[in-house]
Amino acid sequence: MSYDPRELSDEELVQRAHAELFHITRAYEELMRRYQRTLFNVCARYLGNERDADDVCQEVMLKVLYGLKNFEGKSKFKTWLYSITYNECITQYRKERRKRRLLDALSLDPIEEATEESAPVVTEKTGLEQWLIHVNQIDREILVLRFVAELEFQEIADIMHMGLSATKMRYKRALDKLREKFSGLTET
Repeated sequence: MSYDPRELSDEELVQRAHAELFHITRAYEELMRRYQRTLFNVCARYLGNERDADDVCQEVMLKVLYGLKNFEGKSKFKTWLYSITYNECITQYRKERRKRRLLDALSLDPIEEATEESAPVVTEKTGLEQWLIHVNQIDREILVLRFVAELEFQEIADIMHMGLSATKMRYKRALDKLREKFSGLTET
């Protein structure tokens, strides 16, 4: 039976994928096409570079491909997808952080370390990633999921395994911190 996957909802595509995978991938491909750009943007903002973001996106797409048959629809497909993305970004971030710590520990150049610490906080780069360095990791994740993935607070709470009120509180505090930082820059 022929169908145009662009005309189906996410839920309908998930049902089609359940029936089709692994010999037909039309429904899966349409789901990935719909979310590919936002998925990449979330990863790039979270990880800070496109190379890692591309690697994580590929990993997420594979996990979705192999996990879609077991997706029960207890949450929206979009929430499930960003939950996988969030977990993969955390894994990649931790790998990179361990590598940096190792390189820092092996570094014998104190000038390099001092330069990094005394570097100005704000550069000419004014993108979201420049502002996100001013908040802690969990708050950064909440802001990325809210602004880049455009998820609702309940979806973010579900993905991060937090309560709804805690998620909203952390979001508000992170925004307040950024506003405070930003207002300090515009007053000088």
